[in-house]
Amino acid sequence: MFKHYFEKIHNVEVWPIISLTIFFVFFVGLMVYVWRMKKDYVEEMSDIPLADDATTISPDFKNENH
Repeated sequence: MFKHYFEKIHNVEVWPIISLTIFFVFFVGLMVYVWRMKKDYVEEMSDIPLADDATTISPDFKNENH
């Protein structure tokens, strides 16, 4: 059924390549972001669920990846 619709779309073979490229760029960008995160920030964020009070996080702490 869908095969007939896809046959009528001009340059339909390009869309899977574009989709794969968008996914790959997003995935690689996310991996770079995660690897460049400060370890102190990750540790502090991982302690939030175990903390008794949400105010234990210092308000002046910022995640600067530079």
